[in-house]
Amino acid sequence: MIKPIKRSERPVTREIRDRSGPLPDRPVARSKAPHASPHGRAFPIGATPIDGGANFSVFTRNATAVDLLLFDDVADAKPSRVISIDPVANRTYHYWHTFVPNLQPGQIYGYRVTGPFDPANGLRFDPTKLLLDPYGRGVVVTKNYDRWAGAREGDNTAVAMKSVLVDSGAYDWEGDERPCTSSARTIIYEMHVRGFTRHPSSSVAEAKRGTFAGLIEKIPYLKQLGITAIELLPIFAYDAQDCPPGVVNYWGYQPVSFFAPHAAYSSRTDPLGPIDEFRDMVKALHRAGLEVILDVVYNHTSEGGANGPTFCFKGFANRAYYILENDQSRYADFSGCGNTLNANHPVVRRMILDSLRYWVEEMHVDGFRFDLASILSRDIDGNVLPNPPIVWDIESDPVMAGTKLIAEAWDASGLYQVGSFVGDTWKEWNGRFRDDARNFFRGVPGSHRRFADRFVGSPEMYRQEHREPEQSVNFVACHDGFTLNDLVSYNDKHNEANNDQNRDGSNDNFSWNCGVEGPSDDPQVEKLRNRQCKNLLTVTMLSLGVPMILMGDEARRTQLGNNNAYCHDSEFNWFDWTLVEKHADLVRFMRLLAERRMLRSIEHEQKRTTLGEMIDAATKAWHGTKLDQPDWSDCSQCFALTTELQKDKLCVHLIFNASPQALEFELPPSCTAPKNPWGRWIDTGLDSPNDIVSWRERVPVSADTYLVQPRSVVVLFGNIERLRKSGNRASD
Repeated sequence: MIKPIKRSERPVTREIRDRSGPLPDRPVARSKAPHASPHGRAFPIGATPIDGGANFSVFTRNATAVDLLLFDDVADAKPSRVISIDPVANRTYHYWHTFVPNLQPGQIYGYRVTGPFDPANGLRFDPTKLLLDPYGRGVVVTKNYDRWAGAREGDNTAVAMKSVLVDSGAYDWEGDERPCTSSARTIIYEMHVRGFTRHPSSSVAEAKRGTFAGLIEKIPYLKQLGITAIELLPIFAYDAQDCPPGVVNYWGYQPVSFFAPHAAYSSRTDPLGPIDEFRDMVKALHRAGLEVILDVVYNHTSEGGANGPTFCFKGFANRAYYILENDQSRYADFSGCGNTLNANHPVVRRMILDSLRYWVEEMHVDGFRFDLASILSRDIDGNVLPNPPIVWDIESDPVMAGTKLIAEAWDASGLYQVGSFVGDTWKEWNGRFRDDARNFFRGVPGSHRRFADRFVGSPEMYRQEHREPEQSVNFVACHDGFTLNDLVSYNDKHNEANNDQNRDGSNDNFSWNCGVEGPSDDPQVEKLRNRQCKNLLTVTMLSLGVPMILMGDEARRTQLGNNNAYCHDSEFNWFDWTLVEKHADLVRFMRLLAERRMLRSIEHEQKRTTLGEMIDAATKAWHGTKLDQPDWSDCSQCFALTTELQKDKLCVHLIFNASPQALEFELPPSCTAPKNPWGRWIDTGLDSPNDIVSWRERVPVSADTYLVQPRSVVVLFGNIERLRKSGNRASD
């Protein structure tokens, strides 16, 4: 993830500090609600409705006073009631708690915490700041919200975010069941909730555009496209003002809560609306057989660095929640966003696990993609741990069993763990697949060797890991970087609209504009770009691993060359639905690609076959233009692969030609007999509808060679029994 704020220098190791004492790795079994106590109880943490009122509990170690503030409305500048929590009767260990009778779900509240302000020792208590509940299930934002009032001196109550009391059990799931789609059949569609339906062309009612409810209306499109899982950019409550002046934080990678859905993504205006509308969306997606994966940010918060605002964690337990440098007034910044969450501190470990459990148990989420997941590998001093407790906690937690866990296995300080992320079941965003696929199709010398490895599951990286073949999440475009259309339309980034003089965003895009920078009226340029899009979609969908497609790439959505569009809530970022008709041929191409993947064998999952075992058992052969003569020299820009689909009794022959010339490729002779010709499924060098057909209606190919057009991919099917009887069994 690229973020707008420049990261600080890597911190030096500091002295061990703020060890609050070990907390249990696993909380005791929780009941639906604690018994009422006049003083409240330490557990559960957060605000919990119970018979006759609500229990409140927060962690703060060095505070001298804690006040609970109740509000009648989000816009209230002053609380209707202030409850001072007794530091003796209402404190257990470092948990301050109280019971408030007669409160109902929907109650708006916040905290004020008094304690020493001593930044040099990591303490930043400020009783003039209204604080969100770190475990609050709901967050409301007043219309005159002012982020920087949390950083200036003085009371910020009138313009601060506030928490909402939520009864998470008060919802009828109507027998909801998770689809539990196998990894072998999973197709991920990365999308932005608001951007998916906000455009006027979405046909969604105006009041629901850009919301969870609006997304529900587009489920038929996702089903038709062949998607099995949506991966939502952050939907945790975030600070939209955390960005440079003149723009808005659109992506949402600036969390203010790890339990509350973002209120602006709800079409409802009541405080409890976002919670129920999110669950309505999940329930509707599950009914359609679609899984919900959340992009989660457990690596930093929107409070920023030393000059950032105080709205939650800084004001409760700054030394526990954040990794600090030797000078504890400074924040270690492995995230590139000003601070780094102290993920392996006992209190923060508990919070992350409680958050994940909440989204699985109460919100029925199917999986998580962890932003900058390598930060989870750092200890309380920022050093990299060989076996980070939080990573193993997440994987081994029984509540998390069966959920999809995906790591973005790097951070903003250079730690890169793709191929080596700790754990047995974690999948990884494969950034090397992205780069090598891009380089191959733009003709970079020698890239075909690396791309061939990526296509068959990246055994160079994963073979030694002894994990399932779908460990690699393969993609060529995501929210961070060029869209697929821009990847084939721009050589350089064009981020001037971000108000940072085009300095933000990556300079290494591995893109090729097909001869013209930006939009073009030249039909030959457009034809080549369309072909390149089909090439990249084909290899993403057919490679060994889990494919991920970026929202709108199937219809050539553009961001006009901006590769860091985190700060634009406008048509610049929204899905223009007129493109679906304009590029109907590409949408059709994607749909037919997905149709075949849904029929893939999952036998290796049932047998727990590893990538190495699967590759060792496979019958396959590499070729060049001549059979069994692959050319791996730097001057080559093509190769072919023959392999078997054992369960389907099919032989597959794939040809990749990234050169600017048409090339004649020999075909395995055993499948050229008149009674058993090869069948053409895909040829991206042909115009639609001949570029792809339903795989069951393959076009016969009876010649012993095949002419592959420049920069094209061809996929042929043949009968596996015929191949074996011929005696020409391909070998590794």
